[in-house]
Amino acid sequence: MNEASRLADETASRDPAVGLRAVASLRLLLETLEDLQVGNAREQGWSWQQIADALGVSRQAVHKKHGGRPAGAARIPARLLRRRS
Repeated sequence: MNEASRLADETASRDPAVGLRAVASLRLLLETLEDLQVGNAREQGWSWQQIADALGVSRQAVHKKHGGRPAGAARIPARLLRRRS
């Protein structure tokens, strides 16, 4: 079983500590994957509107979240930076 599948299973735990930890880990994974795919799309010439349409959000929302970095530059989620401190 891969890590994402294990975490998905743990979200159904009756133990809130296990379930919430799994939710937080999945959220971090999704943020990281979104960053990677937005960077990939920008490198391939996608517009902010195309990316927004694919994500189901507004162009302004996706640009606000991802627009402050050059194409291909991955953003390190703030949660990871806090954990390393």
